[in-house]
Amino acid sequence: MSQIERIKELCEVLNKASESYYAKDEEIMTNYEYDALYDELVELEKATGILLSSSPTQKVGYEPVSFLPKVTHSSPMLSLAKTKDREELREWLGDNKGILSWKLDGLTVVLTYEDGMLKEAVTRGNGEVGELITANAKNFMNIPLSISYKNRLVIRGEAVISYSDFEKINGEIINPDEQYKNPRNLCSGSVRQLDPNVTLKRNVRFFAFTLVEADGVDFENSRLKQIEYLRSLGFETVAEKLVDKNNLLETIEWYSEEIKDYDIPSDGLVLLYDDIAYGESLGRTAKSPKNAIAFKWQDEERETILREIEWSPSRTGLINPVAIFDTVDLEGTNVSRASVHNLSVMKALKLGIGDRILVYKANMIIPQIAANLTESDNIVIPDTCPVCGFKTVINSTDGTDSLYCPNLECPVKKQKGLTLFVSRNAMNIDGVSEETIDKFIEKGFIKEPADFYRLNRYKEDIVSMEGFGMKSYENIIESVDKSRKATLPQLIYALGIENIGVANAKLIAKYFKYDLAAIREASVDEFSEIEKVGEVIAKSLYDYFHNEKSMAELDNILAEIELEKPQMDSLQNLEGLTFVITGSLNNFDNRDALKDIIEKRGGKVAGSVSSKTTALINNDSMSNSGKNKKAKELNIRIMTEEEFIEEYNIPL
Repeated sequence: MSQIERIKELCEVLNKASESYYAKDEEIMTNYEYDALYDELVELEKATGILLSSSPTQKVGYEPVSFLPKVTHSSPMLSLAKTKDREELREWLGDNKGILSWKLDGLTVVLTYEDGMLKEAVTRGNGEVGELITANAKNFMNIPLSISYKNRLVIRGEAVISYSDFEKINGEIINPDEQYKNPRNLCSGSVRQLDPNVTLKRNVRFFAFTLVEADGVDFENSRLKQIEYLRSLGFETVAEKLVDKNNLLETIEWYSEEIKDYDIPSDGLVLLYDDIAYGESLGRTAKSPKNAIAFKWQDEERETILREIEWSPSRTGLINPVAIFDTVDLEGTNVSRASVHNLSVMKALKLGIGDRILVYKANMIIPQIAANLTESDNIVIPDTCPVCGFKTVINSTDGTDSLYCPNLECPVKKQKGLTLFVSRNAMNIDGVSEETIDKFIEKGFIKEPADFYRLNRYKEDIVSMEGFGMKSYENIIESVDKSRKATLPQLIYALGIENIGVANAKLIAKYFKYDLAAIREASVDEFSEIEKVGEVIAKSLYDYFHNEKSMAELDNILAEIELEKPQMDSLQNLEGLTFVITGSLNNFDNRDALKDIIEKRGGKVAGSVSSKTTALINNDSMSNSGKNKKAKELNIRIMTEEEFIEEYNIPL
């Protein structure tokens, strides 16, 4: 492969990884892999003098993709140049004084205050345009809503969720398949919620790291003075230390010890010139400011021997490869296993039993395989499920191969499906652990979800079981009885329908006005009209509600529970009408707020314009958006918020 071909390949791979990470909150490669490929691209660009317009070395982030309103930043938010070399960091600082602080791993947010009040909060987005999250930011744990400074104040900082809060939130989710991958993804999803109440429950915190604008305050040309001033206004700031070339290395060493017990996710350090005027005089490159540089931790690697690939089935049928290797000490803990993620990653590493591999902890936390030194490539992909023996299949999605067990009766699917059924966001049957479910399945007490409501048939057996007793039995029955009153979104999520999470379950229930019968009769096309429900999810829903066995199990559940309907507005003047919402809103906090009003008044909100659409609500009727074009094509009315509010008598 020529150098230019390799440059093109690297641009494509890195851009895809960046889009997944920044725009979709998904990781398709580790930080270690990304950094290695990025560094290779930089060297190739230097060697050839070729710089493609699509190169990630020239781009910052990706366009935001949620339905939050978009806001242009007053000054562009650039990415920092980075190094893993401590001496290079010292050379960069030279004879200047600098501020060394944590590089937090969350979501960058810009806050604007006017007249002492929080006016606006915007995510980083693509560096030029971010997403408006003001209502969510007001639910961060530690942001001052009012400050003593009355002029315009603009600051940047990182929204984060601590490891302890992350573990607590994940600990409340019984099904491992539904747990969050890492604090950064959880934080990003929490900050960019359409419902601010979700943000409130996630314990998001904000740490300021840069003061962008504050007229009339003398900071004596010092970044440190700016940070101290922000603290005086009530902001928590990223912990910093003043350094020079003499104490820089020992200060880095101090941070490297501190991170072992640091509760806030951090993937490195930031070094910033304290002298404001000097730093600003250096200007910027197309991608990075020259007054600061990021230091990425040099991942501690250990060589070990791969002994086994363990194939771990999940509730969805996905069978994950897990590497088992000789125990090594990484960052102070013993590590002997690491997820290989999928078949594509396993093939790329050319793994084989007995291979010498390098392992590390991504950001000092998650065990990963960095490289395979021998590449014997002798792993045999199982052609049968390790649990049920059913013939496996390989599915390919966006170029990624994954192994699946298609057997609907696989015991793992049943066990994990029942675990999901009792979980907090589902039927919320407290106190019934995965271990308890295993025992009840083994004893024959539970064969399907409805059997949880019939456990009183086995009172004597349960009371006499090892580890149980009358009190344990009574607690379980009490939890079961509490769960007999449930909402439709809870039930839909509890059913374990493929690709249906908590948020989708709510959308589906709302769209069909909490009418389960209508859901059971809906077509694929009707499901596809729901906002955020595409073809794949629509087919999953249709297939589930047209499966004879699934419907028999659902009927058995319905015989045991009572579904509660949410309160609807007494004025049902939108009955039979379907609206599509697009663009930014002026009178509602977000689209969900407007959507909630429409649904409470008997209307529906769809994600795309069709012949069934009553009107497209868009304040910019001249927009060239796809929805506007479709509405004009189908002769569907485009109305503004104000027209909608006045015409349908919507109180504000």
